[in-house]
Amino acid sequence: MARNAEWPARFEGHDYPQTIPEPDDIQPGGPAPWSTLPERERSGLGLELVESRLKSARRHFATSTIPGDPSEMAAVADAKRKPITRRSAVLVALFEEDGETHLVLTRRSFAMRQHRGEIALPGGRSDAGETPVATALREAREEVGIDEGSVEAVGWLSPIVTFASGSAIWPVVGLLGGRPELVADPSEVDRAFTVSLAELLSDGAFIEERWRRAYARPGADAEGYFPIYIYRVPGDLVWGATARVLTELLCIVTGVEWPEANRVWS
Repeated sequence: MARNAEWPARFEGHDYPQTIPEPDDIQPGGPAPWSTLPERERSGLGLELVESRLKSARRHFATSTIPGDPSEMAAVADAKRKPITRRSAVLVALFEEDGETHLVLTRRSFAMRQHRGEIALPGGRSDAGETPVATALREAREEVGIDEGSVEAVGWLSPIVTFASGSAIWPVVGLLGGRPELVADPSEVDRAFTVSLAELLSDGAFIEERWRRAYARPGADAEGYFPIYIYRVPGDLVWGATARVLTELLCIVTGVEWPEANRVWS
């Protein structure tokens, strides 16, 4: 499949150090889910609002429990069901500063064997018998120095499940009392930084591409295309699983429909 010849330069004028995949066929995607909201509704988003919206969306521990059984996650799974043998969790660490909610991101070390140089949420593989919350808090401490005692775990976002490889990632939402002092572990993290939700929601930050590969992919439409979300952040790009998690969070916070809410991946 040939790439769309009319496709403009990707991420023109934006510097980033990582390698972004070039699939067989790329087409422009749709606008940001919140593109019709006025700017005033995409800024000034404090933690109180974030918590309220998480409760309304049943993503807060006060209103729901985190999915724990693969059968509960079939609608967000890639490929046919099989036992989950690789469990991971990431921390969506949020804090408020000057009336805006910010979150913590990392750039993975370029020395790592997989996903090198990609932007990610702090997180990693679960130890035997460890809950997603415990994993997310432990990994955030190990990777960027956020002490577990400084985090209030309040909710969760939709797990990302790949039954084909028997893996699942649980995003855990945690609140911090203020801006954390980030100390990156150089063996895993090249850079630790923060970005505000308002920045991610600003015009031009969000990009959707529609990818199609030579082989069939779960979740694709009738023409074989599937959406990939990308965010421009200072000095880098967020894409893949991390961008998918952030898109759900931002849809919840702004009160718009999450595009993946009704997508059947299995």
